[in-house]
Amino acid sequence: MKAAVAERYGPPEVVSVRDVPDPVAGKGQVVVRVRATTVNSGDARIRGCRFPRGFALPGRLALGWSGPRRSVLGVVHAGVVESVGPGVTGVSVGDEVAGMTGAAMGAHAELAAVRADRLTRVPAGVALTDAAAVLFGGSTAHHVLRDVVGPGRRVLVNGASGAVGTAAVQVAHLAGAHVTAVCSERNADLVRSLGADEVVDHGRTSVHDLPAAYDVVLDAVGNLDRRSGRRLLAPSGVLVLAVAGLVDTVLARGQVRAGPWPEDPADFAWLLARLAAGELQPVVGRTLPLAEIVEAHRIVDSGRKVGNLVVTP
Repeated sequence: MKAAVAERYGPPEVVSVRDVPDPVAGKGQVVVRVRATTVNSGDARIRGCRFPRGFALPGRLALGWSGPRRSVLGVVHAGVVESVGPGVTGVSVGDEVAGMTGAAMGAHAELAAVRADRLTRVPAGVALTDAAAVLFGGSTAHHVLRDVVGPGRRVLVNGASGAVGTAAVQVAHLAGAHVTAVCSERNADLVRSLGADEVVDHGRTSVHDLPAAYDVVLDAVGNLDRRSGRRLLAPSGVLVLAVAGLVDTVLARGQVRAGPWPEDPADFAWLLARLAAGELQPVVGRTLPLAEIVEAHRIVDSGRKVGNLVVTP
């Protein structure tokens, strides 16, 4: 099969598409023929060895010292079950499924061996490219917001045009919250179409200068920390740091929440059901073939990716 391989850390050009052996489904696994995956900020951080503040040493120890131990990156997959391993029930060859692979990665390939218990069936009528597009940002947004958003709650989404941000705007809007979105002016119409009630152009107004008025602040960029973010909260408000350094992660408690966030099939199912019902919009900035994955990494590195960047093996 063809796969995008990164054997050392570095710029996008360290990734190359090669022929590698087909995976085999082990116990509790299925092999999925990947029809759509994504290249997201997490993939780019691993490839470039650019971890949040304080995570450089733990990141290398966990993922590989001089290069990724798992040389085929990618965590999001949507596709068709190709084969079923021992002990798997409830999933059959030919089923359309979607999910995330976590630390196992391996989704930037034509085939991926994945855990069957981390899969979600794709509802009829939902395109596999759309399914892939909602999982990375959507699962984070739904997990961190589901118990803190509701009618009348004032929610600030910092970095509203990325994968997490576009999903967070929609999740909060669906819950009846009043959403303020921080993004560039060129993406203002997009986030309004997703449900933002107000848009702040970060080129004119710094997020740090906004008033302390929000019941929930979700930072999807990484330019807020637990101190600067808490200054934006109303009394009893909640700060969610989707991209947090080591100190903020360790000290997150009470009003402050930080990752890592679980990849929960229940969140996947919720997202795909909203897609099927037409209540959630997949935001795809670009769709590229696997052969152009270096360009996909360049787009992510540019910081100008809008929504999700879908790759089709």
